[in-house]
Amino acid sequence: MRRMCRTKLTPLIAGLLAGLLFAIVTVPLSAATTATHPKPAAGFHPDYNAAQEMRFTGTIQEVVSTHRLGSPAGLHLMVAGEKGTMDVHLGTYVTKETREGLHAGLPIQIVGAIETVHGQQYLLARQMIFGGRTVTLRSKTGYLILPHSARRAVRRPATAKLSANGAAR
Repeated sequence: MRRMCRTKLTPLIAGLLAGLLFAIVTVPLSAATTATHPKPAAGFHPDYNAAQEMRFTGTIQEVVSTHRLGSPAGLHLMVAGEKGTMDVHLGTYVTKETREGLHAGLPIQIVGAIETVHGQQYLLARQMIFGGRTVTLRSKTGYLILPHSARRAVRRPATAKLSANGAAR
C-alpha cells in the first residue's frame, strides 16, 4: 500500500519541480524586459515630475465629480487662468469639507505638475489655496495623501465592547 502511494506522488513532485524551475527561469527574463520598456502610468497614480512643478492661479469654472473614461479617477476642477483652462486633478481623497468649499467662481491657486495621461494633459494638484485655506493633496513625490480623519479610521478599526469579564458582547 505504501509503495503504491509513493509511485503516485513521484510524477506529481516531478511536475511541481519542473514548474518551479520554469518559473525561476522566466521571471527574471520578464523583469529584464519591463525594466527597459516601462509601462505608461496608471490612471490612479500618473507619474509626477516634481522638477516640473508650477503655480497656477485662476478661477474655478466647474467642479467635476463624475468619472470620465480615460481620465484619472477622483475629483477634477476646470480652472480658467492666464494660461487657459486647465483640468486639475485633485484625487480621490478630498474631504467632504473641502469638496463643499469648492464651487464655480472661486479664485484658487494650485501648486502641481502637468502630466499627460492617455493623451490628455492634467495639472496634478499637490497643494491648493482657496478662501484662506491651504489643502495638501499629494506628497512631494506625487502620491495622494489620505486625509487625517481617514487615516485615523484606517488605524483604529471598530472593536467590539468588552463585558466586565473580558468577553466580547
